[in-house]
Amino acid sequence: MLDRFKQFWQGVMLAPFINLFIRLGVSPDVVTLVGTLGVSFGALFFFAQGWVWQGVLFITAFVFSDLVDGAMARKIGRKDDFGAFLDSTLDRVADGALFGGLALYFAWHTDSRLYVVLCLVILVMGAVTSYARAKADHLGYDAKVGIAERPDRLVGMLVPAFFADLLDLPWLLHLALWVLAVAATVTVAQRIWVVRRQALDRAAAGA
Repeated sequence: MLDRFKQFWQGVMLAPFINLFIRLGVSPDVVTLVGTLGVSFGALFFFAQGWVWQGVLFITAFVFSDLVDGAMARKIGRKDDFGAFLDSTLDRVADGALFGGLALYFAWHTDSRLYVVLCLVILVMGAVTSYARAKADHLGYDAKVGIAERPDRLVGMLVPAFFADLLDLPWLLHLALWVLAVAATVTVAQRIWVVRRQALDRAAAGA
């Protein structure tokens, strides 16, 4: 859903950083790695300490690396696809740290087992969402559908978490987690259904 804003951010808001990193000779892979380390540290350290809004600000400074690295690779005309592999792999690490860190917050600072479980549901379904698309691509199907892709899950967690902690409105984050858990599960179901239809159509065409 939020992919529609990707070109705007890459072409307008982040263009100065993209051009600066290229002039400095920074590799897109380095941007990917630093971004993942920053997001992971921010989530696991700040959230685990109970410093949620501070953690969101720290994480936000690094999360845009996911847009910068790809744009850099295209601009310098990079031909190999290792960067795409590294980016996708480290995205799973960052997601694990984000929702794992939030689970630690609920376990250590609110003693809420329910929201620990919801964090884990979102984490698992997010991983399955990415795997389903990758496996579909490998088999020659198109599974790029769903109401809660990775950018949606990140924004849907970070923004409510920031305001919930800053304004002392915990229900805001609780509601967001319920919505994300349902949306992530629906997204997995959508991708399974879409690939099933494509597989049946392919089988019928080859019969």
